[in-house]
Amino acid sequence: MSKHDFAADEFAARRSAVSAAMAEHGLDWLVLVHPVSIRWLTGSDAKSYQEFQCLLVPGSGPLTIVAREGERAELLDDALIDHVETFGGGENEDATLLFTRLCDELGLLRGRCGIEVPAYYLHPHHYDRVRDILGSSLVLETTNLVHDLSLVKSAAEIGYIRRASAIADEAMKAFTSGLRPGRSEIAVAGDVHAALFAHGSGLSASPINLVSGERSCYSHGAPTERLLSAGDFGSVEFGATYRRYTSTIGRQFCIGQPTERMRELYQIVRRACDACIAEIRDGVPAVAPHEAAKRIIGAAGLEHGRVHTSGYGLAPGFPPTWGEPIHMIGSSHYILRAGMVLSIEPPVFLHEERLGARIIDNVLVTDRGCEILSRTSRDLIVA
Repeated sequence: MSKHDFAADEFAARRSAVSAAMAEHGLDWLVLVHPVSIRWLTGSDAKSYQEFQCLLVPGSGPLTIVAREGERAELLDDALIDHVETFGGGENEDATLLFTRLCDELGLLRGRCGIEVPAYYLHPHHYDRVRDILGSSLVLETTNLVHDLSLVKSAAEIGYIRRASAIADEAMKAFTSGLRPGRSEIAVAGDVHAALFAHGSGLSASPINLVSGERSCYSHGAPTERLLSAGDFGSVEFGATYRRYTSTIGRQFCIGQPTERMRELYQIVRRACDACIAEIRDGVPAVAPHEAAKRIIGAAGLEHGRVHTSGYGLAPGFPPTWGEPIHMIGSSHYILRAGMVLSIEPPVFLHEERLGARIIDNVLVTDRGCEILSRTSRDLIVA
């Protein structure tokens, strides 16, 4: 991802949307920390989020980033940032000292500031120090302000997501071709990774999930040295990326003919997915698709196996996640809008039976429904 991936007027529209949201909340400054927020406004793909990083955003005027010295060249070349201020380099340096100086020079301490407090990208010690530095000028935590503005995707973004989805379809072909007794889960995962890179994917933000046999009850299990054998039931999930835009896919498989119970679990999950998809359209509360899937699973007596959300929004992910704040779950306050891209994945995982089932597809929300982006069959894979 870089400033070259979108037209200048698209970046300008994003900046205008952020400025309007700041004015609505009475803010003079935003301190953005989440790499997805920074990328959306500037095009930055830099890895400075591994340490302290923040973008200082005024209601209008130049953008200033605080980042580690190792990312200076990339930020200058690839990001729409007016001032790059760095710390560190060959020796340790307290990044908050630089932050303090910039707050004084730019006037943050004389204005009303909001700050993102993301789950993964801001160390608690840094948060405490930044909060102390800002003092009474910090009036609001705005963790989802920019994220919420970016949930509806532009035509260019949708094009990148479609490209990622096509790459994921190719990698699923490689997965299916590699399934046979005697191969390890890791070896099959290697087929997936090779196909992803061969077809143009970048590195996905979250690792592949691949479980089989007695491990099929793990909802997010990583591939191991376990060898596939006849009678194994299992599931796979992975993400493909194009210019960091992510498309995920997940399928259920069996080595040899599945048992009646395996087919039953697969069919329950597929009906739950279908019920969820049938509810998706512009203007629908995000809880509605979730409740539809929940009813299917609950009617089968498997509510205890519904171990995570029915779906969520897909961001241009940075490790460790590609998820957006919008979730299809009971407490969600979000409304679905045309142009959102969602992962659909109501699950059933049963530790007591050592079995689990999940089908994952991405959909583009439209005015009257949704479009499934993957072209891969959703049928149970029998190898």
